[in-house]
Amino acid sequence: MESNERPNPAEAAAALDDLQRSQSKLAAGLRLPSGFYVTIGLAISATIFLFARGLAGGTEQVPLLLLAGLVVFAVVAGIQVLRFRRLNGALVGSMVSQVVLGKGTLSSVTYAAALAGAVWAGYSGNWWLAALCAVAGGAGYVAGGMRWMRQYRAEPQLNGRGGEMAWWVAAVIGLVVAGSILLVGSR
Repeated sequence: MESNERPNPAEAAAALDDLQRSQSKLAAGLRLPSGFYVTIGLAISATIFLFARGLAGGTEQVPLLLLAGLVVFAVVAGIQVLRFRRLNGALVGSMVSQVVLGKGTLSSVTYAAALAGAVWAGYSGNWWLAALCAVAGGAGYVAGGMRWMRQYRAEPQLNGRGGEMAWWVAAVIGLVVAGSILLVGSR
């Protein structure tokens, strides 16, 4: 049953303060599973390298390599999200989008640059350089996630919604897709 009674401004302000303190306490107490960043970074590195190998490797197994890259990341990401939830008893949606899925600007741009570098290195036959680009991409992706986690713990009310502009992330993804299409089309 709804009440038509207006809340007292002092009571409403106190309730909001309690909510903010509760959210800050939750954010400060979040723990990541052991090896969280390492496994996410390795999965991203593997994905970048497998994508580059598929796009630039001159092999007939392009779809298989691209799918393998997606499967590696999906399995690692899924396991880490489940471990996070089990450890904390809750799931922070913005943490999943920012840290695991790399929605943040630093993670997205690093991923795109590393993928472009790895594909370019693959086309030139420098697979050692493609592997180096993939590792750098994984490290940058993780750095973006770590940065967001620090910001979230400091100000969960401000950073709990994701904080990144959707159009910027879409533009970066669009550039990666367009570049990949151009590279594959020029073969």
